[in-house]
Amino acid sequence: MDAWEEDLSPKHCFSGQQLHLCRGLIPFLLSCAVYFLLWIPEDQPSWLSALVKCLPVLCLVVFLQAAGPGWGYRALLQAALLCSALGDACLIWPEAFLYGVAAFTAAHLLYLWAFGLTPPRPGLLLPIALASLLQHGLLLPHLPPGMALPLVTYSLVLAAMLWRGLARGGGARWGALLFALSDSVLAWDAFAQPLPHARLVVMTTYYAAQLLIALSAFRSPSLKSH
Repeated sequence: MDAWEEDLSPKHCFSGQQLHLCRGLIPFLLSCAVYFLLWIPEDQPSWLSALVKCLPVLCLVVFLQAAGPGWGYRALLQAALLCSALGDACLIWPEAFLYGVAAFTAAHLLYLWAFGLTPPRPGLLLPIALASLLQHGLLLPHLPPGMALPLVTYSLVLAAMLWRGLARGGGARWGALLFALSDSVLAWDAFAQPLPHARLVVMTTYYAAQLLIALSAFRSPSLKSH
């Protein structure tokens, strides 16, 4: 059982702190519901659709701030969430796609910084590298020439973030995995071939990933990953 699972055990879930955190997540959950209920068509880019898409992530920024003053790890997560919200807004407009990629690259670098380099867990690098090479090999022939370099750069940063998230364990582990899954489905659907219900899968895993990483800020230091 890892730290995340221990945090969710009955003994912890009904503590005062956990109830306070659950209440603090209500705006995030409501904004997610609004996004999925409105389901604004992707071919109708507007500031309203950008706001609806960004709002859940912005709610997590406020959630982390309202939980109490924090520096270091929590501040880095907030900065990464703000970069993610900017990336979400940019991806609403096709002509701003590369700006969105740049914003998410910055977000993953901030997550990478937050997760740190200990424990190193070098054994995770081989399966991540093999999975990344397989994905790149299948996807590269479908990428427009001008997008190949920025997307490969982004994928390398994402792979590094995944490595450090898995090494950290807890919510960071599952959040990093879901983030990688979300981006893989998005990339294949956008550049290789359309996938059924791709947007639903992408956004569900994306919001869940951001939530789990945000919640990793509240892992008890006394709990260790196994």
